[in-house]
Amino acid sequence: MSADALVAIERNAVAKGDVMATARIAGIMAAKKTAELIPLCHPLPLTDAGVDIEVDRSLPGLRVTAWASTKGRTGVEMEALTAVTVALLTVYDMAKAVDRGMEISGVRLVEKRGGKSGDWKRQ
Repeated sequence: MSADALVAIERNAVAKGDVMATARIAGIMAAKKTAELIPLCHPLPLTDAGVDIEVDRSLPGLRVTAWASTKGRTGVEMEALTAVTVALLTVYDMAKAVDRGMEISGVRLVEKRGGKSGDWKRQ
C-alpha cells in the first residue's frame, strides 16, 4: 500500500474506522465460518482462533498472521488461511478510498500440526 494509506491506518484516520481492529475481528469470524465459505471443507469445532496484524514500513504495508486450533484430529490450516485472507480483504475494503492500488500477496501456510498428513513446517 502507499505510505499515506499506512499512515492513515496507523493513525485511525480512515473514514470507515479502526482498520486493524476490524480486520482482526473479520479474520476470526472468517476462521469460524470456513466450512461455509470453502466448498467441501468440513466444519470443525475450533478451540482457538486469532489474528495478529503488524505494521511493516519497509513494504509499506501490514503483515497479517493467523492461527487456529481444535481438539479434533485434523489440521486447521484452511481456517487460518481463510482468517488471513478475509482480514486482508477487510483492510482493502476499509482503506480503498485512500489507496485503490493496494496489493494482497504472500498468503501462505507457515506451519501445521495434526491431521492425516501430520505435521508440516515451511523451510
